[in-house]
Amino acid sequence: MDTTAQHFGQPQGEQEISTMCDIVAQAFGMSPDEMRPWLKRVEDGQGQQRVLREGGSVVATLVFIPMGQWFGGRSVPMVGVGGVGVAPASRGQGTATRLMQAGLRELRGQGVPLVSLYPATQPLYRRVGFEQAGSRFEIRVQVPGLDFQERSLSLRPVQASDMPALHAVYRRHAQRQQGWIDRTPYTWNRVTHPKGETAYGYLVEGSSGVEGYLFLTRRADPRSFKQELNLTDLVALTPAACRRLLSFIGDHRSLATEVVWRGGPADPMLFLLREQTYQVKHLFYWMLRVLDVPAALQARGYPAGLSGSLHLEVDDDLFPENRGRFVLEVENGEAEVRPGGDGDMKLHVRTLASLYSGFLSPAALQLAGVLEADETSLRTATALFSGPPPCMPDMY
Repeated sequence: MDTTAQHFGQPQGEQEISTMCDIVAQAFGMSPDEMRPWLKRVEDGQGQQRVLREGGSVVATLVFIPMGQWFGGRSVPMVGVGGVGVAPASRGQGTATRLMQAGLRELRGQGVPLVSLYPATQPLYRRVGFEQAGSRFEIRVQVPGLDFQERSLSLRPVQASDMPALHAVYRRHAQRQQGWIDRTPYTWNRVTHPKGETAYGYLVEGSSGVEGYLFLTRRADPRSFKQELNLTDLVALTPAACRRLLSFIGDHRSLATEVVWRGGPADPMLFLLREQTYQVKHLFYWMLRVLDVPAALQARGYPAGLSGSLHLEVDDDLFPENRGRFVLEVENGEAEVRPGGDGDMKLHVRTLASLYSGFLSPAALQLAGVLEADETSLRTATALFSGPPPCMPDMY
């Protein structure tokens, strides 16, 4: 209904905040008392709380977490959505759809080009224009099998004064990936202060400075008297840093059975292992929503040295501004988008999300029946949106 947006906004007063905590707690199977510290962390990390009111009462909630996301070597402004919850008595009435529509309208009005989330259910988010756009994997390695003896770089505990250097190292690494988050204080806090655990940071450095680091928590292994090492972050910029960090983890072989971290389907650390004594398990497909077609296409990077044009015809059920024909012109990695063109590639804004991130190739999207294009457009789109598989190690 058109009046929904008038009742969408920040929670007002203690009663609405308590109601928000209760709704989110029920949605995620937690206690309301656990929600307050999380909402405080969201707020402290520059996030925003939102509620939907209907009939004068709060019936649904979400939070906005501003950040960026790396595509084609560029950080595209993106807002992560979390804490989506609907009061039990308001379920099954389209409340979540109205909540998301109101939230997306606000973000588009702010000029946000992309929105991302981890879905508890896909039909809801597909109704408002989201689609699968990347993966999150869990990697488990047997610690006794890490027999590296790299000692050329020094290793020491991370101190508070090191954090700016670590931020720079992460950014350099994330820029080379597809779909990794350009972190803000909220997402960095999840690395350094994970809920209910103590994270210990260690960095490796050479003559030119910091080349890599990790943060780990130690979890008791109920099957033995040993530990599981849980890495909240693992980043290396050089081959020596990769081997030095693996050596450090291997040095825990008398204490730990497994080490686990999150990443993508083709982690270069695993390439260095002598044997395939590891498991790579798919955890989630995250979803992406293109809020502003021209702005999003112009903001991402494209392969250097590549030029080409793509004539798109996009459909969007929520935003008329995204409907119609657009010409994407790429010259040496830089993009310009103008209205018009021949519409040689026809797709819904949902499909554009999967194409934009590189999650599925144009040919795969065509095979799925969600994209129409001639052979020339397919070849051009394949080249323009090529890159490593999109993944997102972070949760938010």
